[in-house]
Amino acid sequence: MGAPDADDAVYDGRTLGAPKMTIFGVQHMFAMFGATILVPTLTGLSVSATLLFAGLGTLLFHFISKGKVPAFLGSSFAFIAGYAAIAPNGEAHLLPYACLGVACAGLLYLVISALFKVFGPRRIMRFFPPVVTGPIVICIGLILASSAIANCETNWPVALVAIIIIVISNIWGRGMIRIIPILLGVIGSYLAAAFAGAVDFTPVADAAWIGLPVLWDNTVFSLFGADFDAGLAITAIITIMPLAFATIIEHIGDMSAISSTCNRNYIAEPGLHRTLLGDGLATIVASLFGAPANTTYGENTGVLALTRVFDPRVVRIAACFAILFSFCPKFAAVISCMPACVIGGVSLVLYGMISAVGIRNLVENHVDFMMSRNVLITALILVLSLGIAYSAAGAITFEVGGVTVALSGLAVGSIVGIALNIILPGKEEGWDGGLAAEAEADDVPLPLEAEVTNLPIAER
Repeated sequence: MGAPDADDAVYDGRTLGAPKMTIFGVQHMFAMFGATILVPTLTGLSVSATLLFAGLGTLLFHFISKGKVPAFLGSSFAFIAGYAAIAPNGEAHLLPYACLGVACAGLLYLVISALFKVFGPRRIMRFFPPVVTGPIVICIGLILASSAIANCETNWPVALVAIIIIVISNIWGRGMIRIIPILLGVIGSYLAAAFAGAVDFTPVADAAWIGLPVLWDNTVFSLFGADFDAGLAITAIITIMPLAFATIIEHIGDMSAISSTCNRNYIAEPGLHRTLLGDGLATIVASLFGAPANTTYGENTGVLALTRVFDPRVVRIAACFAILFSFCPKFAAVISCMPACVIGGVSLVLYGMISAVGIRNLVENHVDFMMSRNVLITALILVLSLGIAYSAAGAITFEVGGVTVALSGLAVGSIVGIALNIILPGKEEGWDGGLAAEAEADDVPLPLEAEVTNLPIAER
């Protein structure tokens, strides 16, 4: 799918006017809905609380990252196994213990963030060259692709309506039509599903117009009373905390993807220490109040790649809408009633865009695949990430000190790729250089993306 030229990119949405910015914000909100509400649906957590803290978490992330990164934070799938381990059937009295474990996992983000701050991004990002980050980003999209296909399979004709609308709008559309393809795809395919009788609106009719998104009994704070189970709390913490290492690696991959998409080096400015801190704090706050862990959302990165509107203000508008609608159970019911095929059709395009960004990383950085080391690193990242993700187990599981640890395919592939990049000889000339005094300068771009490196950092 051909993207507009770099000159068509919009970094200040105010030049488009408030009405258009609002529409772009609504588009970002709809893009994240499908996956965001799927997590509470699978785990038993509150949909309304999920929307509230997706919005609040996004605003907190933007505040910590100095309002420079156009990222939306939605529900993280990485912790679903943790919720299932503590509350396998979504038991209301057990979910707060799982949320306690996720909140503690968020603390690891703060530790890693401090390490980035102390040692500087260059010294750490030297372990994440394009030959590592490119394949990781490719795998992020391809691993998500299976869920998109599964959703499409529930009703391919409706899913195709979404895909066709997005493609036609983005390629042949003019003006606003061209830059809101996702929103048009959602609305068009939802209407098609409704006309085909594939939507049950009974929950919408039964839902109230106004309601509180957070209930005390669903929060972690409700645990601390006479019935507090300290053993279960410790088990939840030990079981769930290690999952944060996988999500931290994914966060770095997401920041690489957003940087490449927007032609800005967000890893250097505002810095990974800020983005990790924002992500971690958002996860802690959401979990304490009974919502899923937050993470930077690939769906919204796909929207950025399609629309070329990179203004973080647009994403903050989406966050405000999510907060507003979290107080409307009827709206949450409308979103919950959205057929899986609608979500699948839209996601199929967005997940593909994520993988395309990873390929672009490799091409624009002129990664030399005539070098055996680069071929081996890329090959093992792809095979391990995808092979493990689609295996029967879906993860590599082992015990450490009696604690079962499960590493996702993406985590294993990332670890192996990083290790091979360190061990194998023949690194590209200049990659390890430039770590003298200027290495600590926050305004010096990292050698992460060739195109990004040659562009100025966004105004401070």
